[in-house]
Amino acid sequence: MRILPALLLLSLPALGAAAPDLVAIKVGRAETVSHGLIEHAVILVEDGKIVTIGQDLPIEPGIPVLDLEAWTAIPGLVNAYSRIGMDSRAGDEFNPQISAFDDLYPTAEEYDELLEYGVTTLGLYPPGRAVPGRAAAVRPGPDTAEGMLVAREAYLKIYFRSDSRSKKMVRDAFAKVDDYLEKEKKAREKFDKESGGKKSEAKPDEKKPDEKAAQDGAKPEEKKDEKGKKAYVPPTPDDKVKPFLDVVNGRLNALVSIGQAADYLHLMDALGERKVNFDLRIPMTREIDIYEVEKQIGERKCRIVMEPEITMTPNTMRLRNLAQEFSAAGAKIVFLPRNDSLGAHKVWLRNVGEVVAQGLPRDVALRALTLEPAELMGVGARLGSLDKNKDANLVFLNGDPFEPSTRIMAVMLEGKIVFGEVAQ
Repeated sequence: MRILPALLLLSLPALGAAAPDLVAIKVGRAETVSHGLIEHAVILVEDGKIVTIGQDLPIEPGIPVLDLEAWTAIPGLVNAYSRIGMDSRAGDEFNPQISAFDDLYPTAEEYDELLEYGVTTLGLYPPGRAVPGRAAAVRPGPDTAEGMLVAREAYLKIYFRSDSRSKKMVRDAFAKVDDYLEKEKKAREKFDKESGGKKSEAKPDEKKPDEKAAQDGAKPEEKKDEKGKKAYVPPTPDDKVKPFLDVVNGRLNALVSIGQAADYLHLMDALGERKVNFDLRIPMTREIDIYEVEKQIGERKCRIVMEPEITMTPNTMRLRNLAQEFSAAGAKIVFLPRNDSLGAHKVWLRNVGEVVAQGLPRDVALRALTLEPAELMGVGARLGSLDKNKDANLVFLNGDPFEPSTRIMAVMLEGKIVFGEVAQ
C-alpha cells in the first residue's frame, strides 16, 4: 500500500503508516452526500470507522488532531464498473456462476495509482458477453486478494440486445428460477406433511441452510430443530440458477447492459409481468437514442451507470445532458470515468464537473460518484457517505470537487492516509 511522502510524514507524524486508533479530523467543509454540507466539520475516526461527524464538535484532550481547515472532505470515489488491473479475455457465454473475484490480481500496479485519484472502491466485473458472471467490490491498496475484498458478490452482469437470442436467454434463466421455486414449494409441503402437518417456518433474517452452504462451498448439513427433530432443508439450486434466484429474492442486484432504446423495450418484453429489480449500464455514444425511454426508466427508479458525457440528438446538432434528463425523470445516476484507463480516473472529477456546468444538480453528481455506486453493489451501508459507523474513506481537496483547478491533496482509506502532499 502507498504511504505518505516524507514531507507529509514530518508534518503529520500521528498519521503515518502506524496510525493511531483514534483521530479527530478538522476540515473547512465536509460534503457528507447523505445529509448535505457541514461547514467547519470535525470527523472523529476510530479503528478505520467514522465515529461521529458534525460542525465544530468539541475534541477531548489527548485525541490527536489532523487540522485540515483549508481543505474539503468528500467520501472516497466509487467506480462500480471496471476491469482495470485484470485480464479481459473472454467469450460470449452464459456463466452466471463465475465470480470476477477469482481472477483478481492484487499486485497490479494500477491499484496504488488509483488511490492518488481518490478511488477507494472498485466494482470489478467478469469479462465476456451474454451473462459473464458476478462482479466483486474491492478496495485498492492491500497486497492480497482477501485483503482487497469488500463484497464477493456485488451484482450479476447481464448483456442484453434487442434480438431473439437475448430474449430467450433472459426468459429461460428466469423460467429455471420458477422451476426451482416450484420444486422448493413441493419439497416444503412434503416435509410439512411428513412431520405431522406443522408448517416449517424460517425466521426472515436467517439464511436457509442451502444458501449458507453454497456460500461456504459445502454441502447442506442435516439440521435439527430445538426438539432435536429433523429440520427442513430446501433443495440446492443449480449453480447457474442460484444467481438469478438471488436476483429474484433481492439478495443480489442485476446490472443489465443495453445500447439503445429498443434494447430496453425488448428487455421489458422478455421480463413480462415478472417483478425484477435491475439497474442499467448504458454507454454514452455521441448520438445515442436512449432518451426515447427516459420516462419509463425513470418510473422504475433504475440506476443508470454511465459516463459523464454531453451527447447529441441523432441527426441534429442539439446537445443533450442525459444525466440531467434521467435524474429529472426519476432515475438514479452512477458515474464512471470516460474509459477504464488511469488517465480517465485522474480527470474523473473534472469530467463530472463539465456535466454539472451543463445543468446536472451538484448533489446528484456527488452522489453519482459515491453513494449510488456503493448501493448498486450492495455496500451502501458501509461506504459512499460520511456517516457514523461507515468506513473512513475520505478524499481531501483544496476546493470545490467540480472546479477544474481543484486538486486532491490527500486520501484516507479506512482511517489511514494512503496518499497526500503538503504545499511548500
